[in-house]
Amino acid sequence: MQIGVFIPIGNNGWLISETSPQYKPTFELNKIVTQTAERHGLDFVLSMIKLRGFGGKTEFWDHNLESFTLMAGLAAVTTKIKLFATAATLVVPPAIAARMASTIDSISGGRFGLNVITGWQKPEYSQMGVWPGDEYFGRRYEYLSEYVQILRELWETGVSDRKSEFFQMDDCRLSPRPQADMKIICAGQSAAGMAFSAQYADYNFCFGKGFNTPTAFAPTAAKLAEAAAKTGRNVTSFALFMIIADETDEAARAKWELYKSGADQDALKWLVDQSNVDKSSGADTNVKQMIEPTSAVNINMGTLVGSYETVATLLDEVSTVPGCEGVLLTFDDFIKGVDEFGTRIQPLMKSRAGIAAPAPELAAV
Repeated sequence: MQIGVFIPIGNNGWLISETSPQYKPTFELNKIVTQTAERHGLDFVLSMIKLRGFGGKTEFWDHNLESFTLMAGLAAVTTKIKLFATAATLVVPPAIAARMASTIDSISGGRFGLNVITGWQKPEYSQMGVWPGDEYFGRRYEYLSEYVQILRELWETGVSDRKSEFFQMDDCRLSPRPQADMKIICAGQSAAGMAFSAQYADYNFCFGKGFNTPTAFAPTAAKLAEAAAKTGRNVTSFALFMIIADETDEAARAKWELYKSGADQDALKWLVDQSNVDKSSGADTNVKQMIEPTSAVNINMGTLVGSYETVATLLDEVSTVPGCEGVLLTFDDFIKGVDEFGTRIQPLMKSRAGIAAPAPELAAV
């Protein structure tokens, strides 16, 4: 099973809480997290793009780095790990995204891939005067389909002359082209999102579900497999989970209860209000899951809480879900969490057997 880290490009990671670790995003923080993940043999890191946060007392996600430039910097200070940036497709034209991706492919020696998003939080775009209107909610995957077709044409042939509803390319050129096959990720969970991923993406990311229920996302993975069967393409699922681990189950659970007790209610209200703007029939089910009251403090991603042994067992259960190729992990404390994953959790995982431990001189870095 592949392991990726959803690196902390925004402040406070993925915990909307006054009692969780509080920090601003920096290149240095993300460099340490990424180099630690690489040292422990993890497969990839991915950075999101967020252009406006949720506010509240914690100013949640009001402080964010930019995804492409961050990953370009990380490409220069790593040697093996795969790197994925996220393209906010409403504000980055496909020809520019294709060229930036080709540039980071060059910096990384072929270790770069791209996550594409349609955009769901209206104020991210209306603040810049580029929101296309609320009718976009119902057509966003039509837009994204045209966008990705242009990316593929430029990467594969160096030329796009595509003229369609959303884009008018006029002998658009790209050179140099990427040296490696450029992989595309999407996280669509609606019927339209699944159909898009099955047709155009290589991987589809989905939310894990619930508290210590590692296989609860299986129906989502099955839906993707069904959609991919119709296109005849091999598209697999990666599930998003937060890891909160400690020496004992009790200690880990105490941290989780502490974080929940400090939930930033003003920031959560902003999240709910923005998610309800989308009235389309294809409203993003990932966003709808984010606002469920169960554990909105970490946007309701799957949460694996326990001792190192418990978390290793739960992650091995994830690997049994048909169509699941891996996980994308977040942590309450990223630097400590990624290192403890590599030293305390991964060695106990049957699904990661054969991953070599770092050399002693590197482990001490």
